[in-house]
Parts: sequence; structure tokens; C-alpha cells
Amino acid sequence: MNATSALGHLLRAVLALALIAAVSGLMLALLTPSAHPGLTATVEGSLSQSGAENPVTAVLLNFRSYDTLLEMAVLMVALAGVWSLGRATRTVASRPSPVLVALVRVLGPLFPMICGYLLWAGSKQPGGAFQAGAVLATSAVLYVLLARKAGPRLPEMPMRVAAVAGVGIFLAVGLGVMVTGAGFLDYPPEIAGALILAIETAATLSIAVILAGLFIGGHPPRSHD
Repeated sequence: MNATSALGHLLRAVLALALIAAVSGLMLALLTPSAHPGLTATVEGSLSQSGAENPVTAVLLNFRSYDTLLEMAVLMVALAGVWSLGRATRTVASRPSPVLVALVRVLGPLFPMICGYLLWAGSKQPGGAFQAGAVLATSAVLYVLLARKAGPRLPEMPMRVAAVAGVGIFLAVGLGVMVTGAGFLDYPPEIAGALILAIETAATLSIAVILAGLFIGGHPPRSHD
């Protein structure tokens, strides 16, 4: 056995032990919940200052907003990686299924309404930017599937702007509150709700464009392509 093969076996063994340790820790935490009471009481006690009535939204957009910002950044980087592979293919003239056409005619007007409801309701009940963005992305995917003429799948510049809007607004808000003397992403309680709504609105557009862009594959064609 050469040195390279031995090193490979060692790395696999270390990875296996690390995975076993991680799974064992998770199992132990699930089997002994009383030993890990969690932060439910802490979160509920701070809801009035979070800008959201739903504890999940409060955690994701306020108490642990760093995590959500990084999640948005990961999605944006994933799309950039797909776009780096080349240009998206142009749509081919086709005759979509009458069933699909009829379905979209019925559901099409509902997509913006459902998206808006999920975005607005996210501060008080389950919902928010990720769910709203997924619904909006579905409408974009259906638009691509229903293309009747050859041409670009989705417009270039709006896609590029929307793809970075979520992270951009998130960073702008986080840096903006620092002018008041607060920390990064440490929202003043009196305007926390408005700031969270602004972040979620931008995040909804970004998530929708990113998911649709991942489905399409490749960067959007430029006007001169």
C-alpha cells in the first residue's frame, strides 16, 4: 500500500468517526430533551422588540439574521456558479400542452396574490420570503415552459439586478442601522418591523429569480447575443 492510498484510508476513517460523533450527538439531544431546554422562552420574551410576531420570523430575520444573510449569499453564489458555465439556451418555438396552458390560465393570476400573502403573513404566522419566492419562481418556470416563440428565456438585466437585491438590501439595512450607533443588523425596535419587511420583499424577488435561474441553467442571454 503506497503513501497516497494510506492517506486516503486515513481520511475516510477520520470522516467516518466525525460523522458518527455528529449523529450520536444529535440522537442524544433528541433522546434527552429535558437536558436541552432550548431558547423558546428567551425568544418569546423578546418578540415585542423583534419587529415580528412569529417566533420563526423573529429568529431568522432578527435574532439570527446573520445566518439568513449567509443563506442568501450561498444562493447567490450558487446561481453565479451556474451562470459561469455558459449562456442559457434560447427557447425553442413549440406548442405547449393544452392542459398546461389551461392550468396556467387558471393559476397564473393567483401566483402574485399567493406570493404577496405569504410575504405579508410571514411576520405573524408561517410564511415569509423563502415560501413567497418559491411560489414566484414557479410562475417564472411555467412562463418558460409555455414559451411559444424562440428567444431569450427571461430578460437579462432584471434577472441580474433581482438576483443580488436580496443580499444588497440585507447589507444596506445592516450597515444603515450602524449609523444610529447600533451593531450590524441590530435593528432599532421602533422600526424593526419595517426593516424586516423591506429585507423580506427584496429577498423574495432574489429567491424567485435564483430558483428560476437554476432551473433554466446558464446566464441569461445579452441583448446582442
